Amino acid sequence: MKHPIDRKQFLQTMSLLAGSSLVPMETWAALGAKPASKMKLGLVTYLWGKDWDVPTLIANCTATGLTGIELRVDHAHGVSPELSKHERQRVKDQFSNSAVQCIGMGTNEQYDFPDQQRLQASVARTKEFIQLSADIGGTGVKVKPNAFHDGVPREKTMAQIGAALNELAAYAADFGQQLRLEVHGNETQDLPNIKTIMDHADHPNATICWNCNPQDLDGQGFQYNFDLVKDRFGDTVHVRELDRTDYPYPALLENLTRMGYAGWILLECHTDPADKVQSMREQRTIFDRMTSA
Repeated sequence: MKHPIDRKQFLQTMSLLAGSSLVPMETWAALGAKPASKMKLGLVTYLWGKDWDVPTLIANCTATGLTGIELRVDHAHGVSPELSKHERQRVKDQFSNSAVQCIGMGTNEQYDFPDQQRLQASVARTKEFIQLSADIGGTGVKVKPNAFHDGVPREKTMAQIGAALNELAAYAADFGQQLRLEVHGNETQDLPNIKTIMDHADHPNATICWNCNPQDLDGQGFQYNFDLVKDRFGDTVHVRELDRTDYPYPALLENLTRMGYAGWILLECHTDPADKVQSMREQRTIFDRMTSA
């Protein structure tokens, strides 16, 4: 005989576990309950922030209610491993003196190269970005898988990527940084392949940055692909404009809310509006509406 669930006791237990456990959607559904969203909205300096320096980025995010920034490399903010100790401290102070958090660095480093010298160079460069992110007050570094190669078995490539991620995840942990593998690359972005890579990368500090690709809907569909890797999510999720209808953003945010996700939803928008600040403000409004209890 099944014993009835004590709702009050269950919810008290869930409040203690919030932020450290993923509560299955089925459990919340059985109770008729939905937890409040813990997600935060921020910006990736892709098209909407690529021409802004750090003070402008902070000012525009403050004005629009976006509270975090992932600094993509090679943009006008000029934050790179070549910065001196003094320059790094200045960047850190600019964020510390604002209401906007530095989420870390968004790099293009990848670990699929058949050429082992290129692979080791990318690993070494990633370590420089990890040190940089720590110095400027960031929390992690985003990297990529990023491709398969003719003549190289895919399993070998995925194992190589996983091994590199394990090495870098351990290194990043020593700096208090999270390693975030973006779901990216021709065919490497397919979620079954990402899962295989992460099965090789079993270090707990090796995480996934969900990227809202069209391929997320392939195969058995969005929910199946989401569930394949949801237990490996890191602190960042990249989204496009949340009012687009070619991706199931309501389902994504619902899933994240129900699993107690407390990370960053980062706008990596692909349009080029004339007034980007106003567009950021509009996305803030849409996000608030979509995540309201």
